[in-house]
Amino acid sequence: MRSQNELTSGIPVALTIAGSDSGGGAGIQADLKTFSALGVFGTSAITAVTAQNTTAVTDIHSIPLATVSAQIEAVLDDFEVGAIKIGMLASAEIIATVADAIRDFPGPVVLDPVMVAKSGDLLIQQTAIDALRDTLIPMARVITPNLPEAATLLGLEPARTAGDAADQGEALLEQGANAVLMKGGHAKGAECIDQLITSEASFKLTVPRIDTRSTHGTGCTFSAAIAAYLARGDTLPDAVSKAHAYLQAAIAKADHLRVGHGHGPVHHFHAIWTD
Repeated sequence: MRSQNELTSGIPVALTIAGSDSGGGAGIQADLKTFSALGVFGTSAITAVTAQNTTAVTDIHSIPLATVSAQIEAVLDDFEVGAIKIGMLASAEIIATVADAIRDFPGPVVLDPVMVAKSGDLLIQQTAIDALRDTLIPMARVITPNLPEAATLLGLEPARTAGDAADQGEALLEQGANAVLMKGGHAKGAECIDQLITSEASFKLTVPRIDTRSTHGTGCTFSAAIAAYLARGDTLPDAVSKAHAYLQAAIAKADHLRVGHGHGPVHHFHAIWTD
């Protein structure tokens, strides 16, 4: 990994370490689209290849550990990476490999603990959950679980109220997380409430819930947008606020794409594709 004084400034760069989605709506594809839409140069390290569309995941192939490590090393050796986003890590072995590869990275890490696809398919081995909790979560600047993911990490039932979600966020801090963004998309009600919880302060981001089935890749997109804004130099609260606004607009315009027969993707380029 190159030292900071060896690097030259240019366009902000972010690295995504995640699985590939052949349907293009989540994972590496969603992350790179998000980086591009927000003016950040995207680099990637693929951890798994999935056969996936808007209705189902039909196959998952994990990338060899040495190849995962080599991809990360290749990027960090050459690029001035401002932030790293981590998504799908299917096994404890891949989690350990990624942790070792980024251990000396000086910038912020955004960890999205991806466990279940929008279709309901499990994307992570049960043995990997403990490794994620014990190894990578303490290394991240912020983790971005949805309500079922937070509950899985804690061994609890998913939160049903904003108060319960805040309590679970605090519990994740006690387990070693540095900051927690509790995403409220899986809750019920007319409003969607996301909460950023840190040891210093907490705040809510509340918006009307958008009536659409096109929500594939929302979690990936949100965490990638946070990483993009962190790479651009924003503070964590500002990065979360800006990423939240970007995602809400991407969801609001999602049905304009009209692709797929299940849970369609959000519109990453809603501000660019004006047609």
